[in-house]
Amino acid sequence: MSTVQISAADVNKLRQQTGAGMMDCKKALTESNGDFEAAIDYLRKKGAKVAASRSDRDSNEGVVIAKTTADGKKGIVVEVNCETDFVAKNADFVAFAQAIADKAVESGVSSIEELTALELDGAKIADLIIDQTGKIGEKIGVSKFETISADKVVAYIHGNYRLAVLVGFNQSVDGLDEAGKDVAMQIAAMSPVGVDKADVDTRIIEREMEIAKEQIRAEGKPEEMVEKIAAGKLNKFYKEQTLLNQEFVKDSSKDIRKFLDETSKGLTVTAFKRVVLGA
Repeated sequence: MSTVQISAADVNKLRQQTGAGMMDCKKALTESNGDFEAAIDYLRKKGAKVAASRSDRDSNEGVVIAKTTADGKKGIVVEVNCETDFVAKNADFVAFAQAIADKAVESGVSSIEELTALELDGAKIADLIIDQTGKIGEKIGVSKFETISADKVVAYIHGNYRLAVLVGFNQSVDGLDEAGKDVAMQIAAMSPVGVDKADVDTRIIEREMEIAKEQIRAEGKPEEMVEKIAAGKLNKFYKEQTLLNQEFVKDSSKDIRKFLDETSKGLTVTAFKRVVLGA
């Protein structure tokens, strides 16, 4: 029997962490000689839900899943997290994340809050996440949710569920699945900041211009030339950092804009989402 004195404050702390009953918490601490981690394990073994006990843990591992509706008009990306790479690679965990993604596609929700309020197999996803936390013993959660609607949406998953991309196009034409995947892979590899020049945040433009001007002045160029040279550097930034102006990775003789136009006249990207695990 434990000789450690278990205070009411300790019992309350464990209760706040785990959500288990007061008497269960007291017994768990008593049986565990006041060791909180051991007490949590004791509660788990007794079948208690202990999701809150992991609330201070980092859950930067997990999977990122991208899916589209059957008609290809809408796509979603969802990131479901856990604490370790070991769990992230577990088939049951991946299947759980896939089920959440399938429900998101089917329901048409637009936020994490709406997603976790949905019912899956007769229970709210939020409650199923708690159950998974209790079973696995790691903090589980949905940290990111993105969606795109367009005439055609292509989904791409890269690197064992560690990065996912959605790309929306203004047309739905034959051959777009393959071309769309090429564009999605471009986004995965090159991480553009926007579709085109007009999509770049003004704060990014201002920062790039300021950096360029300082570099030019440091090179000793006359002040009257600074603006003109800086504008040239900004154009280079657009070419390197905006999707349609980027050099096509698979064929450096053309940019993405030209590649799409050759695929189908007037074809372009309307939006994209790039989600990296833990970022």
